[in-house]
Amino acid sequence: MPTSASPTRKLAAIGAVIALVVAVIAVAVAVGKAVEGSRDSGTDAPEAAASVESKDESAQQKMFDDLARQTSRRQDGDPLAVGKKDAPVVLVEYADYQCSYCGKFTRETQPELVKKYVDAGTLRIEFRNFPVFGAPSERAARASWAAGRQGKFWEMHATLYAETRKGDALAEDKLVEMARASGVPDIEKFRTDLKSADAEQALKKDQEEGYQLGVQSTPSFLVNGRPVMGAQATGVFTQAIEDAAAKAKAKGTETGAGK
Repeated sequence: MPTSASPTRKLAAIGAVIALVVAVIAVAVAVGKAVEGSRDSGTDAPEAAASVESKDESAQQKMFDDLARQTSRRQDGDPLAVGKKDAPVVLVEYADYQCSYCGKFTRETQPELVKKYVDAGTLRIEFRNFPVFGAPSERAARASWAAGRQGKFWEMHATLYAETRKGDALAEDKLVEMARASGVPDIEKFRTDLKSADAEQALKKDQEEGYQLGVQSTPSFLVNGRPVMGAQATGVFTQAIEDAAAKAKAKGTETGAGK
């Protein structure tokens, strides 16, 4: 049975977005007041503003760290993940198989990230099924999960995103053909897993995580908890990954020094 967002989940998502907007506005107001107050008192306005911004950056980083802890599963043998479990940076992707921009990321950006960062042990990528375009997307999501039960998630993932497929192109018989092309060895097991309660539960878990975070569109990413929205240029991801790796290294150094 296809899943859909409950009113509770939708409200949670809306609440998360509103909270984020309010936080951004509050920061802007605080910085503005600091600058104005500094001018009135004759102090150095840039220094006062920098002090406020520094505190905000610290609070923001704490929020990202909390998000990373909540969303980075780092599970042994996770078929929907690639990279070392203890990699310093985790990129979590929320995506839909009918989303053309998700396919663009998979075809153009992800291979470069795997070659440059995953293979080097710096990055782990964890995929979350977040279907937003109805039954065909949900069916494709369950199919990718079913392929993962036989160690072929990433092969099926690449096949699904090799071109933009919508509607009937993601019918069950088409998904079975794609599973064969992806090297899934036991097609009858694949069919059973595709329609199983376990597939439904796995899909629901990923969806609820996304809704609770306030994910509104696909693809959406978290890089050690820092949001990256949409299929951005590869350089945006490399910068986010390198920044996160540098912060993780600095934090490790500080922790070691404190022992």
